[in-house]
Amino acid sequence: MSDLAETLRDEYRMRFEGSSAYRDRVWKILCRYYFGRRIPKEGRVLDLGAGWCEFINNIEAADKLAMDLNPDTASRLVEGARFLQQDCSEPWQVEAGSLDVVFTSNFLEHLPDKASVERTLGQAWRCLAPGGRVFCLGPNVKYLPGEYWDFWDHHVALTELSLSEVLALKGFEVETCIPRFLPYSMSTGRNPPLVFVRAYLMLPWAWRWFGKQFLVVARKGAAD
Repeated sequence: MSDLAETLRDEYRMRFEGSSAYRDRVWKILCRYYFGRRIPKEGRVLDLGAGWCEFINNIEAADKLAMDLNPDTASRLVEGARFLQQDCSEPWQVEAGSLDVVFTSNFLEHLPDKASVERTLGQAWRCLAPGGRVFCLGPNVKYLPGEYWDFWDHHVALTELSLSEVLALKGFEVETCIPRFLPYSMSTGRNPPLVFVRAYLMLPWAWRWFGKQFLVVARKGAAD
């Protein structure tokens, strides 16, 4: 096991061991009532920076892939899904034009620099089919100027606008750009009752008060 993989394993266990069941239940709600309505059930979906697989395990899809350097990812992945343990800024072990969706949550800010983010998004472009989409959820530094840096492995400061810009530079067409979507973190012990999570999704007007994570969805055009 590489030193980086071992560090990722230890960080995840330290931050999420006590909240893993709650996180999974939250993602069941997010997938059922929001993302599942926007991601094709017959599609091929890759979870980029899958972590403990809360998204990919709960989303309905015909074919599921999970990419992460964390070795614990493999043991948490549902049966039938494919695990890709690799550096996401290097060429993906995925056929060009074979994906319908690339989904990533709270991951891009952990990459070591902006060049790594660009290379990663370039691989997403290569592997998506024409018309395929990338969903990017993450902390918005505009609304977390201090808290953003409370995690040792946050390296790249992102906003919905900076991410939209680099997606456009890589050839994507941005379809959805929500600066305030979900509240910030489930790793700090602030775990509201699950009934509130579903209600929050149904009340977009509340997002501008409580949302500190952006959601950006971009589409690969019909021809590259």
